[in-house]
Amino acid sequence: MFARSLLRPAAPLARSFQTSAPRFSDHVFLHRNTPENNESIPFEFNAENSKRAAEIIAKYPPQYKKGAVIPLLDLGQRQNGFTSISVMNHVAKMLEMPPMRVYEVATFYTMYNREPVGKYFLQVCTTTPCQLCNSTAIVETVEKHLGIKVGETTADKLFTLVEVECAGACSNAPVIAVNDDYYEDLTPEATVKILDDLKAGRKPAKLGPQSSRLTSEPINGLTSLTSEPTGPGFRLQKALQ
Repeated sequence: MFARSLLRPAAPLARSFQTSAPRFSDHVFLHRNTPENNESIPFEFNAENSKRAAEIIAKYPPQYKKGAVIPLLDLGQRQNGFTSISVMNHVAKMLEMPPMRVYEVATFYTMYNREPVGKYFLQVCTTTPCQLCNSTAIVETVEKHLGIKVGETTADKLFTLVEVECAGACSNAPVIAVNDDYYEDLTPEATVKILDDLKAGRKPAKLGPQSSRLTSEPINGLTSLTSEPTGPGFRLQKALQ
């Protein structure tokens, strides 16, 4: 018995463990030249935005003007349609920053689109509150009506669809942001109407809630603050009466 135990192989010192398959993505961090996005495509702010850029930079002490990188990148994206490598290099030159420092900012914040997007940038919130209010149906409605999937752009370059994490309008879920405009309290029918209006070149008739609500008030009417609030010091005034 003792002899057989001596012949038994020793247990390994390190135990193997199972991991999921690695996933690689260069979408966020790397730049590769494309016909639409390469350093040979010139970019400069137009006259109006050059004036705006100067006003933004003037808000910062000269030694800290690199603090203007975020608003200048946003300004460049609004003019160019997306934050191209040329936009980033132009901002770096204006702020006398190493281009890599600007690239770091542009790749950190998801609000900067580093590839071309459609005229109407559709951002559907799919975080938990919106999902509980069936944001999945809104995503599926957009995909079916436009014939694209999340992350894709329509062939006519009008629409790009993405999912986002929390649009900050949880009380009005589900919600979709179209460029800078919010459309809330969505239903599939209301979503189709918005898309058809945009496709026809019309601004949708109503921003914000697509329900009977004006803002974020309870759908069945107010339950508090139903009368004029009392002014400051009302308890003291009542005691003196």
